[in-house]
Amino acid sequence: MGIKASNTTHREGQESKGDDIALAIRVQRGDTDAFGELVQKYQTRVFNLTLRMTNDRAVAEELAQEAFLKALEKIHQFRHDSRFYTWLFRIAVNLSISHRRRKARTATLSLHGPDGRCISEHQTARLVGGGSAEPDDPPARLSARETGRLVREGLEQLDDDHRAVIVLRDLESFNYQQIAQILDLPVGTVKSRLHRARMELRERLKPMVTLE
Repeated sequence: MGIKASNTTHREGQESKGDDIALAIRVQRGDTDAFGELVQKYQTRVFNLTLRMTNDRAVAEELAQEAFLKALEKIHQFRHDSRFYTWLFRIAVNLSISHRRRKARTATLSLHGPDGRCISEHQTARLVGGGSAEPDDPPARLSARETGRLVREGLEQLDDDHRAVIVLRDLESFNYQQIAQILDLPVGTVKSRLHRARMELRERLKPMVTLE
């Protein structure tokens, strides 16, 4: 059963890649309707990313729109041997980082999704190395919420490169290879950067919380 499920997932992934490439080729030939299909397919995830990078819904919407406009402008640069969404996410990440650096300010990394709900506590625990189970009793739940607040404060202090890799891995759940493609980095660099970011976050939280 496990092998069958793996083959199905692999096949679906290949089909998605093939569909995206077919759409991208149509866009390169001037078919704007095909680009509309790509926008519809990825607009929520791109907005989700820019929101978590900027913590500003209005700015996130502008950056997400800018990412798609830039993708359309540069569609001739898209190579058919890569995945469209990693190419698109690279544009969105770079725009988000450029915006933050341009503003030269420290912004709070939002742990809220586009619908306004807080990111699940197992994702917060993942950032600090704790367990993934959600507490059942009210005191423990309150403690988890407080930990989440402290984690957000710690994330504010990370530099943009570390923030980006944590967002992509621990909040967006991309694998190392995908992150490497999005950030245009070797997989080894992604892993070491993520390790350093997590260690830095945990070090900053030591005075405030007890980590496992």
